[in-house]
Amino acid sequence: MTDTDDKKDDMPIIDTGPVPEGGADQPDAFPAATTASSPDEGELTPEMAALTDDLVGALKSVYDPEIPVDVYELGLIYRVDVSDARDVTVDMTLTAPGCPVAEHMPRWVEDAVRSVDGVGDVVVNMVFEPPWDPSRMSDEARVALNMF
Repeated sequence: MTDTDDKKDDMPIIDTGPVPEGGADQPDAFPAATTASSPDEGELTPEMAALTDDLVGALKSVYDPEIPVDVYELGLIYRVDVSDARDVTVDMTLTAPGCPVAEHMPRWVEDAVRSVDGVGDVVVNMVFEPPWDPSRMSDEARVALNMF
């Protein structure tokens, strides 16, 4: 979406992980999910907080079969937008463009998000800018992969 798109202001954004140092070129990483209709700007409604938790839980159920860590903790989920109608758009990447499950992983993410109660349409966009690198992994992923 562009800055001129009216719907952008109405969509909560779920932050999906750490931004590497010097990450000015990185996508927004977890500004608190908000809605324009929130009572206090920047404050999450209890309903949206519960939906956010459910979406994160669903994303954490999808694993890269070559790496014993879920796609969320790996930092492969760059952005999750939720519209007022509870339609969800996910921007994700892969550890490498030639990943053997490149055809399948977006569908796994879509199915996981779709399984969350109250979610409408789901769109998963595969993006490769900025490219993924290990600095996007959470501490949990680093421990699991013995990379601390």
